[in-house]
Amino acid sequence: MCILFIAIEQHPEYPIIICANRDEFHQRPTQNMHWWPEQNILAGKDLQAGGTWLGLNSESYFSALTNFRRPARFDEHKRSRGDLVVKALKADGNKVQQHLSQDAHQYNDFNLVFGPLNNLQAFDSVNKKLISLKPGFHSICNGALDDIWPKMALGITTIETLITANEVNIEAFFSVMMNQELAHEQQLPMTGISVELEYLLSSIFIVSPEYGTRSTAIVLQSKVGNIEIYERNYNEAGQVINQNKFDIETKNKA
Repeated sequence: MCILFIAIEQHPEYPIIICANRDEFHQRPTQNMHWWPEQNILAGKDLQAGGTWLGLNSESYFSALTNFRRPARFDEHKRSRGDLVVKALKADGNKVQQHLSQDAHQYNDFNLVFGPLNNLQAFDSVNKKLISLKPGFHSICNGALDDIWPKMALGITTIETLITANEVNIEAFFSVMMNQELAHEQQLPMTGISVELEYLLSSIFIVSPEYGTRSTAIVLQSKVGNIEIYERNYNEAGQVINQNKFDIETKNKA
C-alpha cells in the first residue's frame, strides 16, 4: 500500500470514508479482493508472501499497511509486512498493540492502520508511535504519520472539497485516486532513493512498466454501520482491468 486518505466524521451519512492505493511491482503475483475461506477476512492477497495490504472483517474491523520508505535499512530476511494486516484483522486491539510493541522490529519499516472503523489507530514502526485517529482528514503514505508530502496534501484537499459539498460520488473518489499530477522537484521528499524515482513516485496514481498503482479501494461506512467496499485493479498502463463491490452489513443496525 502506498497511500491512504481517511475522513472521520466529516460527512452526515458516511462517518468513515477511506480511499487507498496499492503500489507494487507488476510482476508480483496478486489475487484481487475476495473473502478468504475460513478466515473471515475480505482482502486482496499477495500470492508471493501470503499476506495483504488492506482488508476488513465481518465485525467492521479494518487494517491497512504502508511501507515506510528507508531503503538503506531494508532487510530481505525480515518477515513480510503483509502479515501484520492479517494479524490485525484476526485479533483484538490489545493483542495487536502488544504484538506491535514486541515484534515490530521483525519487519521492515511500516505504518499500520487498524481497529474498528469507528476507532481507528495508526502505528509508526520507525518512531514507535501509536495514535488514535481523531475526527478530521488524515493521510498516511511512506513516511512518518505526521509528514505531509505533495501528493498527500493534494489528495486531502480534493477529498475534503468533495465531502464538504456532501457529495459521496464513488467515481469522483476514484478520479482523485487516479490523479497523476507530479510534484515539483523542490517539493520532493528525501527518502534515500534517486531524484528520478522520487519524481515517479510523487503522484497519487503511478504508471510505469515495472512498478505502479495496482489497485484502488474505496471504503465507506454509513451512520448505521453498514460498509460498502469498491475495488478497481489496473494493468501496467494504468487501465482498469477489473472492478468489484462488496457489502458488509452490521449485526447491530440502528
